[in-house]
Amino acid sequence: MSRPAVDAAFSALAAHAAELRKTRAIDLFAADPQRFEKFHVALDDLVFDFSKHRATTDTIALLVDLARAAELEKWRDALFAGARVNNTEGRPALHMALRNLTDAPFVVDGKDVMPEVRATREKVAKFARAVRAGAIHGATGEHFTDIVNIGIGGSDLGPAMAARALSPYANAEIAPHFVSNVDGADLSDTLRKLDPARTLFVVSSKTFTTQETMANAASARRFVADALGEAAVGDHFAAVSTRLDKVAEFGIRPDRVFGFWDWVGGRYSMWSAIGLSLVVAIGPDHFEEFLRGGQDVDEHFRSAPLDRNIPALMGLLGAFRRNVWGESVCAVIPYDQRLARFPAYLQQLDMESNGKSVTRAGAPVARATGPFVFGEPGTNGQHAFFQLLHQGTDVAPIDFLVAAEPTAADDAHHALLFANCIAQSEALMRGRTLAQAKAALAAQGMDANAIAALAPHKVFSGDRPSSTFLYRRLDPRTLGRLVALYEHKVFVQSVLWDINPFDQWGVELGKELCGRLVPLACDSRAPLDGLDGSTAGLLAARRRLQG
Repeated sequence: MSRPAVDAAFSALAAHAAELRKTRAIDLFAADPQRFEKFHVALDDLVFDFSKHRATTDTIALLVDLARAAELEKWRDALFAGARVNNTEGRPALHMALRNLTDAPFVVDGKDVMPEVRATREKVAKFARAVRAGAIHGATGEHFTDIVNIGIGGSDLGPAMAARALSPYANAEIAPHFVSNVDGADLSDTLRKLDPARTLFVVSSKTFTTQETMANAASARRFVADALGEAAVGDHFAAVSTRLDKVAEFGIRPDRVFGFWDWVGGRYSMWSAIGLSLVVAIGPDHFEEFLRGGQDVDEHFRSAPLDRNIPALMGLLGAFRRNVWGESVCAVIPYDQRLARFPAYLQQLDMESNGKSVTRAGAPVARATGPFVFGEPGTNGQHAFFQLLHQGTDVAPIDFLVAAEPTAADDAHHALLFANCIAQSEALMRGRTLAQAKAALAAQGMDANAIAALAPHKVFSGDRPSSTFLYRRLDPRTLGRLVALYEHKVFVQSVLWDINPFDQWGVELGKELCGRLVPLACDSRAPLDGLDGSTAGLLAARRRLQG
């Protein structure tokens, strides 16, 4: 469907960007001592600073015009109202209900889903408390010391990321582990350290048919049965699934099965019973604070004006860089080692959601969609890929995340960490001209010929945009806010690009072909007829290597 108003808004932004290219970001600060005040938004103790983007008040006004042309507010209201925004699967996307701690209803097909959400939330909390207290224990009567979450994609990335991020809030007596890869090394390396009598497994699979998850679950089941006997399986497993029949066949008791709903997408499911292992690790009270952080952002996203709305601005600035400045990659750099898995979590959230090439109506998209997302904790990244970010030929917008105070870490270390974070964002914006490079080398006493040879290598273009998220400390509520901000940012961009961010058909073909190839990989005598030359050649080469 043609969207002339959106096209016009992007054209206006392109013309505006042509003027912005004549101005350096550092000069915008020189011209306006109050620039930071105008180009940051605070949500309680969380500060979103976008002042280092080459942008003016006119830029923000034009971005708001783009949002209105794409009817962002209408789509936002439809999302929260339980409309079937996932049009290819005919479903709502109402993960916000999972973190709703108010009395407000969330309605799907005329029915308030909150009573079921609250009941499941309480069931999860009750189970977690019992495990943590030792009231639920292993077949031999010993308390659980380890909990292993077996899942993949959204059933793994979210809980694994959050468990690491919130490790200071965890029960020291129960260690969480996460297994996702069908590569047997993942499970084997995990189980090698565990006592089967003290280990609880949580199998997270909505349909209980996910190939990788069920392969790992079957091996974990053998681990328990071989050590403790078949009858012990029921005491050492729980499941997050909607398939009670398959769960029962596996040997898991109904009272240890926790469900969720088809309006919960996998990459948005950490807020649901999929977070069971996380709830056991950090406790129901801390998990509720995590939910509260997500709810904070939901309320902000619904009520704040677009020019002071953090997820709206995140999405709009990102689309501006992607579609007008032509930048296809963005980086997420948390200056917090405990957020090491946060970039990987966002890779799925962003790229699986907005990695689309057709509109909601199935027509080719009018412009580039989701960027490639990557990241690594600072300061490690500074000694790895930051060279390209500073002086490479491509520009990658960056999100920096940093706390004002450390959580269970040394204050002096944290001061050094914080200084590194803001120094990198300043250097990316400021850059260094050839004249500045020559002057610095001359001040070191270098002769003219050496200066002429070396100075070009010390030039930084600058004007490399970054946003910074600053918050008091990384606690459960802050993490909930960060996750929800990026969820809504992704939704904002999907509206701008007129795509469905809640399906993932792109992963299906590989699964289908894998089903056909597994028998050929298992049986060395199976004929390879009908395969393309490369696939057949690789299978044959593997057979030769196996002897």
